[in-house]
Amino acid sequence: MRRSRGHIQEKEKGKRYVVVVSQPVDPRTGRNRQKWVTVRGTRQDAEKKLTDLLHKIDTDTLPNPSKTTVGTYLERWLSDYATPNLSPRTVEGYRTIVKNHLVPTLGNIGLQKLTTARVAQYYREMLQHGRHDGRGGLSSTTVRQHAMVLHKAFETAIQWGLLSRNPADKVQLPRQTRPEWHPFDDEDIRRLLKACSEHRLYPLFQFAIGTGMRRSEIMGLRWCDIDLDRCAAYVTRSLHQLHNKEYVVRPPKTNAGKRTVMLTPDVVQMLRRYRAHREAHAIVMEVPFDEQSLVFCNDDGSHIRPDYVSAVWRKYAKKVGIAGVRFHDARHFHATMLLKQNVHPKVVQARLGHSTISVTLDTYSHLLQGMQAEAIKDFDQLVFSERDANGASQRY
Repeated sequence: MRRSRGHIQEKEKGKRYVVVVSQPVDPRTGRNRQKWVTVRGTRQDAEKKLTDLLHKIDTDTLPNPSKTTVGTYLERWLSDYATPNLSPRTVEGYRTIVKNHLVPTLGNIGLQKLTTARVAQYYREMLQHGRHDGRGGLSSTTVRQHAMVLHKAFETAIQWGLLSRNPADKVQLPRQTRPEWHPFDDEDIRRLLKACSEHRLYPLFQFAIGTGMRRSEIMGLRWCDIDLDRCAAYVTRSLHQLHNKEYVVRPPKTNAGKRTVMLTPDVVQMLRRYRAHREAHAIVMEVPFDEQSLVFCNDDGSHIRPDYVSAVWRKYAKKVGIAGVRFHDARHFHATMLLKQNVHPKVVQARLGHSTISVTLDTYSHLLQGMQAEAIKDFDQLVFSERDANGASQRY
């Protein structure tokens, strides 16, 4: 009986299966209908899914695609797909996009009635007046994030048998523009560090400038991730704070993100002093201190709020005349200084944890172009050495 109503197709043994069940004949068209669902997991997981789908068909509780709205589907997608499969931080970002933009704009449209033209129109609307504060549109980068969420959600809808095609396919996306970052030089950095030298976040700021690590990576560092004898920091995780104030720790998204960052002598010396201070302070405060303790933390050993770190940075940046410079720009500064010292972009990529060298080259292409003049300065002398007294070529 079951074999005629549903079956399982093996795609990757022990990893991925497709569950196919037969649904009642469509009363409008008289056609037979099937529902296809992809299951990532074991054969046993696929069996459970098959049983669940057959039960829903028998009890008439299987969602009717023709009556499902975009809003209803997206809420279900968040709970049934995103939450169990993605990191809490990612789910929170998706939920914000769905709640604040997608549902209010597209939510009442029938899922199967949403057209590619309407999706394209949505992107244009967001670019023109997508901000809730009435100050114009969203950035192209943000709209592309919306597009990514829609496309991913609709791909799942196809797997669940709710759609036959993805309405977000083949929609021209707005050209991506990189967020503006304000360049600052080594003199600016010295003035900023001097201004905040008495602040408790001074060691964190010096560490960020000296390593180019991401804020979340720095916030997740434990003393067991620091080897002062080998002058190395091991990036194995990152720390994020959700809107509900909960902290989540997750591993790097890519293999390149999991890396060893060599430390400069000044940073190592600072960390030795800072660790001694933290150990002494822990005794006074009667709080635990061991290799699992956070490197940068509050007096009681708890997490420092990431937005507090950025706020303090902005305060001192404004104080020394470089207002608009973000904490993340310390990472850009670090990369810029390395490239200006003719460090190979591949080394910079590895140090920053970029997934590919193309990310590094694209991010700092303006700087690399500016370095061309220096690169060719001595080329003529090295290659075209036959010159007259005025330095011009003797042939022409």
